[in-house]
Amino acid sequence: MAIDATSSRSGVQRLIRLRIRLTIWYLATFGTIILLLGIGLFFVIRRQLSEQLDDSLRSATTELTRAARIRDLEQAAPRGSVIDAVDELNIPDRMLYLFDMHGNPIKPEKADQWVRRAALQAALRGQATVQEELPGDKTLRAHALRFRLDNGQQMVAVALADQEELANKYADLIEAFIGIALFALVLVAAGGFVVVRKSTAPVERSIEYMRRFMADAAHELRTPITILRTRAEIALQQSREPDDYVSALRGVEAEARRLGGIVDSLLVLARADTGERLIERERIFLDDIAVDAASAARVIAKQKGVDVKVEEFEEAPVIGDPTLIRQLIMILLDNAVKFTDSGGEVTVGVAMRDTVPTIVVEDTGIGIRHDELSHVFQRFFRGENARSRTDGAGLGLSIASWIAREHGAEIALQSKPSKGTKVIVTFPKASAPAASQRQT
Repeated sequence: MAIDATSSRSGVQRLIRLRIRLTIWYLATFGTIILLLGIGLFFVIRRQLSEQLDDSLRSATTELTRAARIRDLEQAAPRGSVIDAVDELNIPDRMLYLFDMHGNPIKPEKADQWVRRAALQAALRGQATVQEELPGDKTLRAHALRFRLDNGQQMVAVALADQEELANKYADLIEAFIGIALFALVLVAAGGFVVVRKSTAPVERSIEYMRRFMADAAHELRTPITILRTRAEIALQQSREPDDYVSALRGVEAEARRLGGIVDSLLVLARADTGERLIERERIFLDDIAVDAASAARVIAKQKGVDVKVEEFEEAPVIGDPTLIRQLIMILLDNAVKFTDSGGEVTVGVAMRDTVPTIVVEDTGIGIRHDELSHVFQRFFRGENARSRTDGAGLGLSIASWIAREHGAEIALQSKPSKGTKVIVTFPKASAPAASQRQT
């Protein structure tokens, strides 16, 4: 028991570590996606903001040229009117300049050298956009536009902006994105762990089921093996009469037969779990198989003084594996005989109830307690009354349940303690014969 507990804890710990690793992998994958998405969005938005700034500067120079032309039309002195246009035009966060065609500032009267270069480029090319890095991590961007007044004079309008507003927008954008990304990662971590836990739940159940199955199998195999070893040791302790050796060997043979039965049942269930058992699909008659199984059961029942009767008998075609269906019926009959005292009887009936093939096995045995009915198909389960009456391992009804499921049949139990048990197996209606197919 201590080894089983240690093994169980070790398995649970490994499963927890697996869940954590899967969650971390899921989180890292999603985080990488968010990071790449964020980088892509940053460059796209950065380009858009830069273009918006350039568009704003172009609009400012256009407004400045328009205002200059208007003032030129309103006043008699062109030079003075243009200067007034610069003073009157107020565009937030923009510095406005007017230059002549030689790059000399007209308004304001002073300008940085790089702004003059921009004005000269515009005077030659028509327009120009330049950027200048200043000490203190300050970046300025300017757009220059050449234009002509109505009197024929050409000038250059320059609009200048500090790219700090872009940096502020970038900072706000990055801060918002990081906040949303962190919140999303927290949600992903929590949701990922829940998803991983649910996805590994079947694995956990399978591990627990296999652990319990192996523990139960070891427990059931331990008893006959211990008896075999004990009988052999007693027989070899000292010289005995031939009859004593015969008796010991008969005991060994009985335990070996029981051990072989348990191993065979375990092999059937193992093949059922892995889907290795080939299920034949052919049109057969349930009544013929039931009669044959009842004849075989009479041999065992006669030794115990139990009468096996075939009462209701009707042709009932089904689609299935004849060997497995016979095994199903034999398991039901064998259980009925085992748990029926001498002088009791077991009845078998086959009929088409509402066009549904049905087989009924009923006995007058010890019955099953109500609280045990829901457990009788579990592997290695034996009721309180059954343990003292049989040396079985509690695998028969598990095999019967598997056979029924593979054939789409349903098993129903009706039982009362000391009154007997009634087992009803209903099969699907038989259609056209089907080809053999492997269990899915």
